[in-house]
Amino acid sequence: MPPLVHDRITLLTYAQLGLWGFFLYGFGPVVPLLRDEQGTSAAVASLHSTGLAAGALIGASAFPWLARRLGRGDVLWLALAGVALSVCVLCGFRPLPATLFAAVCISAFGTMVVSGVNAALADHHGSGATAAISEANAVAAGAGVLAPIVIGLSVSAGFGWRPGIAVVVGLIALVFLVGFLFRVRLPRAVASVSSGGVRGPLPRSYWLAWAMLSATGSVEVCLSLWAADVLRTHAGMSPGAASATVAAIVGGMFLGRLVGSALARRVPAVRLLLGALGISVVGFAIFWLSPVAWVATVGLMVLGVGNAMHYPLGVSMALAAAGGQRDRASAYSMYASAIGFGVAPVVLGWVADGVGPHRAFLLLPLFIAVAAVLAVRLRRALALSDGVPA
Repeated sequence: MPPLVHDRITLLTYAQLGLWGFFLYGFGPVVPLLRDEQGTSAAVASLHSTGLAAGALIGASAFPWLARRLGRGDVLWLALAGVALSVCVLCGFRPLPATLFAAVCISAFGTMVVSGVNAALADHHGSGATAAISEANAVAAGAGVLAPIVIGLSVSAGFGWRPGIAVVVGLIALVFLVGFLFRVRLPRAVASVSSGGVRGPLPRSYWLAWAMLSATGSVEVCLSLWAADVLRTHAGMSPGAASATVAAIVGGMFLGRLVGSALARRVPAVRLLLGALGISVVGFAIFWLSPVAWVATVGLMVLGVGNAMHYPLGVSMALAAAGGQRDRASAYSMYASAIGFGVAPVVLGWVADGVGPHRAFLLLPLFIAVAAVLAVRLRRALALSDGVPA
């Protein structure tokens, strides 16, 4: 593999994805605080995750159309401006309908950012795109480590969560200013090579990977939205400390992606995914069983290490199984994640209203088990496919 060149375009796209990572990983700890503020149930508060899922579907559908007409670079900046404006709405209005609307808008614009960054890096780096996209996601996870800490400090200082999450607005302005001063412009999209007009049904192995993405996405979003609640009710943490501690998950993901990107060159994808799922189970057991705050925090970090490679490996296997229909397969994979993000937290919130958040979290090992079964079946399906490595 040729060396990865970290030129201005690459660094700019890394920063743009990092801005989205700051909000995405910071919003999870905010949801329980919103629930307290609005006086809603856990199930109702989890509708914010459903809003994120709905926004993702809107953004995924809108991005290709906008990129063809405006150019990828302009759409990226407009999407980041939309994120900033929507965060201002989230912080400026307290009623539930307003915060749900803001969540939908933020996710729609954020999904355009993710789509644009991935496409830009793929065009810009060619055969080195996998390494570049992996690094970009590691940057997003690194930015996500900071967000819960900033929000937790803001809450503990008595300012509430709003100043903490609003930091992303200032960061977006800063990155735009740097890009403007250094005159960094993303090139227009490279004309894509047609896949031969193939529009037949996607293979069974692809749909196994698709379902697996939905299951692993359910694990990640439930942790992001409700781990702070379990830390408060089971480990005895204060709201501010619990919100900040969620950063342990993202820190684990950052470390896991750094190590996992190297292992992915040596270990078959399904075997590596099964190992990552096993690490997630160990981390969950430590987190769920311990009433001691620091031990539960260690469990969250181990969970993050395991979760780090769920999405990258799932997407890579889905695209590998899709043959000549990778564009369509990539779009459909976003729907799998959206379903996991939209349904699982509502189910967990509904169960939590009946038995409490700690017991409700037993849904997570169930999601992990489903993903493991699908991974085993996927390995068998890929082994029977010509030219697709298992």
